[in-house]
Amino acid sequence: MTPAITFGVGGLAGWRILKNSEARQLQVLSQDTALRRSTAYFRDNISSAPTAGDLVKDYRLLSVALGAFGLQDDIGNKAFIRKILESDISDDRSLVNRLSDKRYLRLAEAFGYANGAPGTGLADSVSEAFLQREFERRVGEGDENLRLALNARREMQALAGRDSSDRTMWFEVLGNPPLRKVFENAFGFGDSYGKLSIDRQAEEFTKASERFLGSASFKDLATDEGIDRLVRNFLARSQLQDSPVQNRYSAALTLLSS
Repeated sequence: MTPAITFGVGGLAGWRILKNSEARQLQVLSQDTALRRSTAYFRDNISSAPTAGDLVKDYRLLSVALGAFGLQDDIGNKAFIRKILESDISDDRSLVNRLSDKRYLRLAEAFGYANGAPGTGLADSVSEAFLQREFERRVGEGDENLRLALNARREMQALAGRDSSDRTMWFEVLGNPPLRKVFENAFGFGDSYGKLSIDRQAEEFTKASERFLGSASFKDLATDEGIDRLVRNFLARSQLQDSPVQNRYSAALTLLSS
């Protein structure tokens, strides 16, 4: 069993320690024997999977491919994953575009099977993403909130490079379960919001973002400052719920200062 990455403290203090040690921790993790074996196999053999059918037949290739996009729980759903990979991403009616969870769309875009065999550079990008996801997973074994914070930072950084409207990107947030959870907690939303229509949810998230994060525009939210504000609000509210009384005071001050 792979060891968890722990810091002895969670919440805002744990986040500071994590950020300061992240580069070193990633370097150490990159030398992990099992992880290196998995990524080396992917690099050496992805060219031997020119179709989606070839990929899903190879458990080792598929496990790295899905793990790189946070979809490792779908490793047994080979028929479904094949349909995702073969979906026409340019067709709004295709399966991959009808799914609310846009991680499947990112998977299909990266592999590009609908347009032919995977392109050059895929082996490197997927291997790097797999390492980052594995780092997040091991952090999550020690503290799930820190894993969600890392995931949110990565997803928001990816949105920063997207040429989409704010409305489109809010729907992406709503359709990305781990990222959505960070926003929900940062805003103090309960489960009842998920029962609203999707358009009403987008409206409520937009209003809450303006109130708690100072903007609802991803031009602001996807900056380093915007991401930091989101993560700090998320961790502070989580700390208020989960921590002993003495730690709740500092968390409350963080929310007030935000």
